[in-house]
Amino acid sequence: MVFPLTNGVSALGELAKSIRQSVVRSLARAGSGHLGGSMSSADILTTLYFSVMRHDPANPSCEGRDRFILSIGHIAPVLYATLAEAGYFLKEELLSLRMMGSRLQGHPGRDHGLPGLELSAGSLGQGLSVATGIAIAAKMNRLDSRIYCLCGDGELQEGSVWEAAMSAAHYKLNNLVAVIDRNGVQIDGSTETVMGLEPLKKKWEAFGWDTLECDGHDFRTLMSAFQKTNVEQTRPSVIIAKTIMGKGIKSIEGDYRWHGKAPSMEQAEGFIKELS
Repeated sequence: MVFPLTNGVSALGELAKSIRQSVVRSLARAGSGHLGGSMSSADILTTLYFSVMRHDPANPSCEGRDRFILSIGHIAPVLYATLAEAGYFLKEELLSLRMMGSRLQGHPGRDHGLPGLELSAGSLGQGLSVATGIAIAAKMNRLDSRIYCLCGDGELQEGSVWEAAMSAAHYKLNNLVAVIDRNGVQIDGSTETVMGLEPLKKKWEAFGWDTLECDGHDFRTLMSAFQKTNVEQTRPSVIIAKTIMGKGIKSIEGDYRWHGKAPSMEQAEGFIKELS
């Protein structure tokens, strides 16, 4: 088992920068994909894979590993880039995103044989239910595994998310941590215009979850929030991570039109320089 590799903020920042650049390159090469949410969640995934979760790229299916469930499957590019950065496969393969026969399709698919994937994701609203089931199974098998599930904020408009939230609280799943990428934007505009989510913290608390809020781009506050979830003994935890869609590329930050848009090769060159 390979335990978290670093707690150094500067090291995490460099890793996140590399992951963002990889996402831009792979989307430009593919000519399609979801850039905005991949950028907003990059710091969350970097913190999880390099400072929080117990996992082993050389043995992806080891029994005692922590599990990461990507519920927002359309931001697969940032998960692929993170897995490659962690050593699950060669980074060169990232340029095969969405290509015919590639293991890196537009949404993650376990049947494609890519190591490190715990869920075939696509339809929104399902990830937390799967994570809840895995957390129950871990307790039944007396595994010391923690289950982390990343959800989008627009995804919380799906009723199935709240059914899972109710179940997880009922079964007192203190080994389950949900993380909300709260960038405030979805494909049709702001979340509050499409279907208001606030008061979001109070909603999770009402469902029986230990609820924390943090800056989703600050590694110190992210690490602190994850550490606090380890203390909870009787209920699941949720971290509402406040982020910026398109983080790191000023010209697209907060712009919902980049939710599902890929840069041209020329744009990508400029974006990569800006991220350097």
